[in-house]
Amino acid sequence: MATWDQLEQAFTHRLSLGVAPVAVTFCDAVPTGVRKFEGSVPSGCTFWKVAASAPRQQAAFYTVPADHQNCPIGAHTHNMPPADGGKMLTDMLGLMAGLGYVKMEEVPGIPRWPSSPAAVLYARLGETPRTPDVIIFACRPSAAMYLGEAARAAGAASAMPPLPRPTCMAIPAAAASGATMSLGCIGNRIYTGLGDDHVYLMVRAADAEAISRALDRILDANAQLTKFHRDRRPGLTSGDAARA
Repeated sequence: MATWDQLEQAFTHRLSLGVAPVAVTFCDAVPTGVRKFEGSVPSGCTFWKVAASAPRQQAAFYTVPADHQNCPIGAHTHNMPPADGGKMLTDMLGLMAGLGYVKMEEVPGIPRWPSSPAAVLYARLGETPRTPDVIIFACRPSAAMYLGEAARAAGAASAMPPLPRPTCMAIPAAAASGATMSLGCIGNRIYTGLGDDHVYLMVRAADAEAISRALDRILDANAQLTKFHRDRRPGLTSGDAARA
């Protein structure tokens, strides 16, 4: 079996990733031998950026529910009880509904982690100290296309369409159903600095090795199809299309 470090290197090289894939593990107890996150962040997805951008050998840490209370939406998708009884969540959802950004009847359908974790462990994939639940890939749409095709070829893709806001709901969705794309949301893009030219693909960690194997075939097939379509295009293009 490939190690997590080997898988990180393989995915990064094949997909030309500019952001390290991040491993997320939901823990029933506070993990030992892993450093506790210190500080404050505005959102749960900020932890993804912290893990992905940390110096080598310093990318693994865990959080507890108290660390997530600034982000009521993320705490909700991660099934973390609100410290304020839910007031901040109600207020934020009210703001979003008032702006026409979300409908209150949508909220019960937002995927959530099935149980309340004691801690959540984050690390760049190659440094995860435990077998993760989900791997977060922040990538260009073309890389998400290849990765999604590989997941489908491996029988590890969700049947769901790309998910809208909130971005973090794609984590429990992927854990339950397989590889899931998220188009991101404005809060996530602001708090993580995700580029406008990037989307997310969340992969169930148990499927990662099978997806990695399938990715070789998918990339080879796409290379051959690229040549096929480029060679075919000139002979079938004329008129206005030829001048475009």
